[in-house]
Amino acid sequence: MPTIQDIPRAPGGNPLFGHAGPLVRDPLAFVSSLAGQGRLVRMDMGIKNVVVVCDPALIRQVLLDDRTFDKGGPLFERGREALGNGLITCPHRDHRRLRRLSQPAFHPNRMAGYGAVMTELADDMASGWRDGQVLDVVSEMMGLTVEATVQTLFSDSLSRATASQITDDFLVLMTGFYRRMITPPLLNRLPSRGNRDYTRAIERLRNTVGGIVAARRADESDHGDLLSALCGATGPDGSHGRSETELIDEVLTFLLAGTETTAATLSWAMHLLSQNRGVERQVHREVEAVRSGGRLDFARLGELETTGNVIKETLRLYPAVWMLTRVTSAETNLDGYVLPAGTIVAFSPYAIHRRPDLYERAESFDPDRWHDATMVQDSYLPFSAGARKCMGDRFALNQATLALGTVVSRWRLSPVTDQPLRPSVKASLTPRRLRLRVSARSERLPMRDSALGSAEEGE
Repeated sequence: MPTIQDIPRAPGGNPLFGHAGPLVRDPLAFVSSLAGQGRLVRMDMGIKNVVVVCDPALIRQVLLDDRTFDKGGPLFERGREALGNGLITCPHRDHRRLRRLSQPAFHPNRMAGYGAVMTELADDMASGWRDGQVLDVVSEMMGLTVEATVQTLFSDSLSRATASQITDDFLVLMTGFYRRMITPPLLNRLPSRGNRDYTRAIERLRNTVGGIVAARRADESDHGDLLSALCGATGPDGSHGRSETELIDEVLTFLLAGTETTAATLSWAMHLLSQNRGVERQVHREVEAVRSGGRLDFARLGELETTGNVIKETLRLYPAVWMLTRVTSAETNLDGYVLPAGTIVAFSPYAIHRRPDLYERAESFDPDRWHDATMVQDSYLPFSAGARKCMGDRFALNQATLALGTVVSRWRLSPVTDQPLRPSVKASLTPRRLRLRVSARSERLPMRDSALGSAEEGE
């Protein structure tokens, strides 16, 4: 039976550094080209063989068998350095228990409160912009999502200095994840400035979060936030759900999952609307009809169909996590090839989402395609699939839809250059140097405080 060495090898490799060259120069073009080589393609990350799965059916086979294809690979190894053994990075043996303990944090009764936080913060942010101002969009969205995640996690905002430090440290981590993922391990141990900054960022984050967790565990009252839900979760026998270290790991996981990825999605969505004036007008008309002169209300989120479809289409074109990996826990057969235990298996949602044989006009921004959401169910993977599908997917979609609607209700978005926008490829996809000009909407209706939703009404 064919083995891993019989799988076609991707072109462009180097005997010493493997395919690090094309992965650094233009990783999105490289992974998108691999489908032309076969359903499975072999590439090298440093000295490690990686099997890239290019077929949607095979990807789902991998994702639905999370025991055989366990969380692992360079990305998750780097993630464990920073996040510990949280829900995203933990192996199969720990996942079911940790997922059960996290489920109360995403109970539907809590979603209205989380949504109210995002809407209020987004409105505060947008109301501070000036007519004609040119925004550093990624910076603005990072500031918003950090503050929103902090408030949904901890109820009360951290100091501006602490929030700023968290933002800076996470940017260091996200950049470091990708660099350390594709370079040989020896280079990651050198006392370079990048490696020192990466280590210091991890230490600061764990110390900051550790202090917050210790204080909250001493205070057993329910603050209605994510941290209260995490601290209050118990095992099936009523025992304490998590140790203090596990709580720190999970808080860091939620901080990471709720900041960079949501900020990137919002930034891309704003860019796409600035390039598609007709869709922007549709979103504005929808938002104005739903908000009725006040802030958007979570209770009417289901009426924001077009706005939600813009977010879905943004995640198709620019999935926040563009490549994921697994590691085989035992020898297994995949598409007729025998893969030994410990084989790294990778797939790219970005490459799958842009295949013309799976999506009509695959490179075009077309939110209307989501009126029939079942058409691409098996090939749409922004949150992965199977037992390890992101349990915060609804949380993220809700937050992004409410924030985008809030921005569009106040401002028109316009590009300031006709130069193509390039992605900054790290562990996530972020638009590089995205600048947009905002123009005030003269037809905006006055605010009406009585239209505000409240966290208490949703609980």
